[in-house]
Amino acid sequence: MTKTAPVEATDDERITPALWGMASILTLGGVMSMFTSTVVNVALGTVSEKLDAPLGTVQWIATGYLIALAAMVPVSGWASRRYGATKLWLVCVGLFAVFSALSAMATSIEMLIVFRVLQGVTGGLLVPAGQILFAVAAGPKRLGRMMSVLSIPIYLAPVLGTLFGSMLTEGLGWPWLFLVNVPVSVISLLLGWKWLPREAPTGAQPLDWPGLLLAVVGLPLLVYGVSEFGESGGHAGAMQLIPTIAGAILLVAFTLNALRSNHPLLNLRLFRDSGFSSAAVVIFCMGIALFGAMIVLPLYYLDVRHESLVDTGLLTAPLALGTVAALPLAGKLTDKIGGARVILAGLIITIIGTVPLALITESDSYWWLSAVQIVRGVGIGLTTTPALATGLVMVPKEQFSHAMPIFNMLQRIGGSFGTSILTVIVAFQLANTSPGTAAGAASAIAYTHWWIVGVTAIVLIPSVILVRAEARRRREAAAA
Repeated sequence: MTKTAPVEATDDERITPALWGMASILTLGGVMSMFTSTVVNVALGTVSEKLDAPLGTVQWIATGYLIALAAMVPVSGWASRRYGATKLWLVCVGLFAVFSALSAMATSIEMLIVFRVLQGVTGGLLVPAGQILFAVAAGPKRLGRMMSVLSIPIYLAPVLGTLFGSMLTEGLGWPWLFLVNVPVSVISLLLGWKWLPREAPTGAQPLDWPGLLLAVVGLPLLVYGVSEFGESGGHAGAMQLIPTIAGAILLVAFTLNALRSNHPLLNLRLFRDSGFSSAAVVIFCMGIALFGAMIVLPLYYLDVRHESLVDTGLLTAPLALGTVAALPLAGKLTDKIGGARVILAGLIITIIGTVPLALITESDSYWWLSAVQIVRGVGIGLTTTPALATGLVMVPKEQFSHAMPIFNMLQRIGGSFGTSILTVIVAFQLANTSPGTAAGAASAIAYTHWWIVGVTAIVLIPSVILVRAEARRRREAAAA
């Protein structure tokens, strides 16, 4: 393995070419992992037909990937400490290419599901490992700007997945949904092998086996159970509620185990810091408001305006574009004035951009709706990534491998809860507000957006606490 000089975090505020190089390589890997989480959604019907499998079974190529992705997040911190974040990242990129190729060559739905789950395992380790590696290298004075770069795949993936999934399936066939990952993985692997820093493993303490088992079973069960509840429109039977209840119980047990253990899988004692806790609440609630909201507006274009799936993807793209456009500014302001005030401003802009969607009608101009989405996207861009960067600044860098998976878990759980809750709300409204009419459907979607406004407004409370915590930390640093 070629040796390269490690990129050390310093007090220098300048972003060096080496850091930009790291950002490019790690972002490429992140795009690949997040892209493949959404790209198959538009091709489930085609895969069902080609592999002669029922749609209920085929959906597990999407669900299985997401569950495996969630299961590995708690493990990523320990694995990064044990083997080194760079080594873990490189191994996962290589395996991701292998499992992508095997998915494309699958001749039965059972084979495809197995390879997709293995693909999810590597993807679930890949993204947090890259974030941990990069956060340590960036240092506190560059963290906002550099983390904003790594956030780009999160917001572009849903848009790119929908658009390219349709194009690849119709133009080249469903195996290319997976084959497209292979050249990207190979390029990422070669670049990472040559240019990523070789940090030494930190000598991870003994693996917390009880915590590991509770987390890797509890988190996927909770995410899956909540998602199933949402898909049932809130009419889940007792048997369907079992995964949700079991997952919640296991995560409570995981929390108790982590607080008692001398070597926890994740250091939950970090929540004793009010700044860290406030950032965590912001990340969780914005997971609800962001990822949950992604299912609501597409319903408007599909059910009210009767647009195609591809056109709906294009019409909802302005949200992601607004978010990505705001990320550089969010990172710069976070490093310059602190992330807490940026978050507060972002929340206000997000609310301003969501209220018009709560007043939506069956005949609103597409140009107006696109402009509103851009404003909302800018607000989200000024909120979520600064919350991540600010939360990391609140802890010592040796705790990054604990803090990053915690934030990732909270965002995933928040997104699952948001999707489920908002699906139930919009389904109930669609069934009871002039059902079957465009005006009734528009009214139901507008009503659901008021809930999103409410959740976003609630986040103002922890953001104010975070402003105070950040100001106190800055005073303490100046006095020292």
